[in-house]
Amino acid sequence: MGLIKRKILPDILIHLSAPEITLITGARQVGKTTLMHEVKNILDGQNKKTLYFNLDFESDFYYFESQQKLMQKIELELGENRGYIFIDEIQRKENAGLFLKGLFDQSQGYKFIVSGSGSMELKEKIHESLTGRKRIFELPTITFMEFLHHKTGYKYEGKIASFFELEKERIDLILNEYLAFGGYPRIVTEPIKQEKISIINEIFDSYVKKDIVYLLKVDRPDIFMKLIRLLAHSSGSIVNYSSLATDVGISVPTLKKYLWYAENTFIIKTVHPFFKNKRKEITKSPTIYFNDLGLMNFALNQFGNEAAIRSTGYIFQNLIFLILKEVFSRQNYTVHYWRTTDKAEVDFVIDTGEQIIPIEVKFSQLKTDRVSRSYRNFINAYKPEKGYVVNLNYENEIRISGTKVKFIPFYKLYTEFF
Repeated sequence: MGLIKRKILPDILIHLSAPEITLITGARQVGKTTLMHEVKNILDGQNKKTLYFNLDFESDFYYFESQQKLMQKIELELGENRGYIFIDEIQRKENAGLFLKGLFDQSQGYKFIVSGSGSMELKEKIHESLTGRKRIFELPTITFMEFLHHKTGYKYEGKIASFFELEKERIDLILNEYLAFGGYPRIVTEPIKQEKISIINEIFDSYVKKDIVYLLKVDRPDIFMKLIRLLAHSSGSIVNYSSLATDVGISVPTLKKYLWYAENTFIIKTVHPFFKNKRKEITKSPTIYFNDLGLMNFALNQFGNEAAIRSTGYIFQNLIFLILKEVFSRQNYTVHYWRTTDKAEVDFVIDTGEQIIPIEVKFSQLKTDRVSRSYRNFINAYKPEKGYVVNLNYENEIRISGTKVKFIPFYKLYTEFF
């Protein structure tokens, strides 16, 4: 089906005119290198001067022995006029942030487009060293909307609302595939299931060996892998640090460090509680979601097993989290959960800064307007203007104590908030 169109591409192209470094981050094998080449090809087609380095290649790494040597190479290839320099896999460079800071400060006229995986070298040293000198673009695995457009050959761009109305059975087939395999580009484009399984094995093995062992110096990768598998079994549940540390076989401080590693290498995302009443509501413990459903299924030993996935709701709930994150990526809305000490709960609470929006998730073909007692408790406590019950197919609208509650199919999250 050809190249998968990435939603982030137009934003990156716009930022090419800004002087700051364009920094593309994300997990391993989410398509950063492909995206870099796509941007470079566009510039080449405009007869712009470009130069590409990949620090996975020793021949390219040679020029990164010093800032002076790299600048000499750039001037040799591009001259002293404006040009675009692409640097891929920057996390390979020790003290990458300071190195880039020096390049930026002495390279008037050159634009740097840099990518790297989510190692601490990237998240820490680059972030601290490049304050005011960079803008970060986080590239996820293929999102559900990107996946949908790819699977339908991009025929419905610009008319996705009509597609949602007319093609419900087709959407269900696309949903099943996405829930089972997730969004790593190589898995999306591979047609053979056994090859998909080999690829996800390779991706996870590469992540553990390169990010966790080589870059982060974790000396017990088996323990880290055990943690990832346990997190997959408790996606959407509140993290009990003491209990989880005991199950993994590590101390609570080590557990928190490993969770931080997993989040900053883009494997998981922590969601923090929404609260106003500190005596009656959970205020500290986060819930955990995975940034890719395929990797989550791999950790659960059910990668590609559609029957197993359809029998549980937490994979679908994880998908809704990913869609919410995608929908609100350009807005300063925050996604939370709500729990009380007596175990009333709402799956997600969106805080827009001006209003709060409770969202309940149902992995089912609803036929009635019933909502949970917990959801009603939240409405009675906070009196939001509106709320949602996200499900597979059902649409309706009711009022609960003055709050407009809309029942919507999951895919309408894309059109509901815009």
